[in-house]
Amino acid sequence: MSQRPSWFQPAKNFTLIIVGILSAGMGLKGFLLSSQFIDGGVTGVSMLLADVTGWPLAVLIPIINLPFIALGYRQLGGPFAVKSAVAIVGLSVCIAIVPYPDVTPDLLLTAIFGGFFIGLGIGLAMRGGAVLDGTEIAALLISRSSHLLKVSDVILLLNVIIFGAAAFFLTIELALYSIITYFAASKMINFLVHGLEEYTAVLIVSGQHAQIETRLAEMGWGVTVLSGQQGHGKHGARKQNHDVLYTVITRLEIGRLKAIINEIDPLAFMIQYGISDVSGGKVKSLPLH
Repeated sequence: MSQRPSWFQPAKNFTLIIVGILSAGMGLKGFLLSSQFIDGGVTGVSMLLADVTGWPLAVLIPIINLPFIALGYRQLGGPFAVKSAVAIVGLSVCIAIVPYPDVTPDLLLTAIFGGFFIGLGIGLAMRGGAVLDGTEIAALLISRSSHLLKVSDVILLLNVIIFGAAAFFLTIELALYSIITYFAASKMINFLVHGLEEYTAVLIVSGQHAQIETRLAEMGWGVTVLSGQQGHGKHGARKQNHDVLYTVITRLEIGRLKAIINEIDPLAFMIQYGISDVSGGKVKSLPLH
């Protein structure tokens, strides 16, 4: 396989960020703004302030995101912060000058598809190594300084405050529609970041490990053999050596893996857990014939 040229990855990242900006702009200007819906996160705060104060959204988005970009520069590095700053400014310019059509007056369609396009834009920008919303940066930094809060907990807490404020300053109905927008955007982001091929790590403990290893290799999956010992069980402690198989597959292939293991050893002990991403190695099976 020929090696990709050095410009390929930067060009790919640039394209993803540009398409992400255009998509997020479509969600905001083509759907949400005409109905006074807001999104979650820093973008939602900007939209809420734009409704309350009358300031242009294109001005508020970079201003409110600026402190988070500064934190990202200090904690996550210069390249990430610069790309994110350029992406956020690009989104503001897009909102200010691109003549998006007002797609539909239907409130439910506005909430769902506005969230869809915003989530698509944020997800594509993340794939390109940038963010269009500083919420993720803030959540990551808060979770690092607290042993009690995870990133998802921080994001949830911030959005509860934002939508509570929306219910107070706008109306409860607009706040509820905005929550639908947020969930649609979140689902789209998760799909783009993890995708249908979300990876799953599997540990297999079996007396027939050699035969299972051979079958998995035939399927095209990479397999790592870990040295272990049998531990405490029904019959007490044992010191017998026992190899453990470790493999990473896509979520869609779990059924095929289980069928193979059950065919060889129905009593095999198997643990599976999701992982966000992998690089290198082999994680895809050979196609079925």
